[in-house]
Amino acid sequence: MGLFTQIVTLPLAPVRGVGWVVERVLEAAEQEYYDPEPVERELAALEKELLAGRIDEETFEAREEVLLDRLEEIAAFRRGEAMP
Repeated sequence: MGLFTQIVTLPLAPVRGVGWVVERVLEAAEQEYYDPEPVERELAALEKELLAGRIDEETFEAREEVLLDRLEEIAAFRRGEAMP
């Protein structure tokens, strides 16, 4: 960007700054949302509940399916694929 362009677009600097901040917040939110570790911890805790007898097999399978679907969504996001 040349000096002239910078001078002419100077009034837009706050808008560009806000846009940059929004992009960083979005990136941080995506990193947190698509982090597989909490889902994996929840799967491990779910298995412990089943083994301890606190939940039945049907409950385990239903919750496990949801968590495995979530892990699949995370893997697809990391590969750059869109989920249906």
